[in-house]
Amino acid sequence: YILNFANENNNSLLPLLAVEYLNPQEDVAEITKIVEGLNANFPNSDYVKPLVARVSELKRLAIGSEAPEIVVNDPDGNQISLSSLRGKVVLIDFWASWCGPCRMENPNVVRIYEKYHFQGLEIFSVSLDDKKERWINAIKQDDLSWENHGCDFAGWQSVVATTYKVSSIPATFLLDKKGKIIAKNLRGEELEQKLAELFATAAK
Repeated sequence: YILNFANENNNSLLPLLAVEYLNPQEDVAEITKIVEGLNANFPNSDYVKPLVARVSELKRLAIGSEAPEIVVNDPDGNQISLSSLRGKVVLIDFWASWCGPCRMENPNVVRIYEKYHFQGLEIFSVSLDDKKERWINAIKQDDLSWENHGCDFAGWQSVVATTYKVSSIPATFLLDKKGKIIAKNLRGEELEQKLAELFATAAK
């Protein structure tokens, strides 16, 4: 219905309204199509120009796009990078020690890691903590046994969170072995089902 509305009114600025009803995480292709039409008809519009820039950002994080590089320090102060895990299926997990839903989800992440790690799953955790001690204590308390934990102690101003347009946590990005985004914000059963499908396909 939203796309039909945009198509039927493509000679006006009404499709701007349609964009607001679409999910910027899941409907990137649809948003792109609408905005490209608006830009073709109204290239100098002050309403359209910001949307063109926004679409460019969304496409960087769209399904099928290569995930932006991440370089952060681990608890020992050593640099770790997302690109070092190329060749593995990677779950980027944004969380924080102060985030209740994140802490509730951690046991599930641990279980999934233990189940699929030996099939090629790695987890790259990025914390939005601003205090090192709380971050490290939470890693220990929740038994987050994987190696890749990073934090820049900038909270919501974290460069990585800004790059990935993270506005709430927990937030996840699932990458294939080539570093391309194949799913976003999966948790619980949905995440496990996706991993089961992924590794079942790889085993064939």
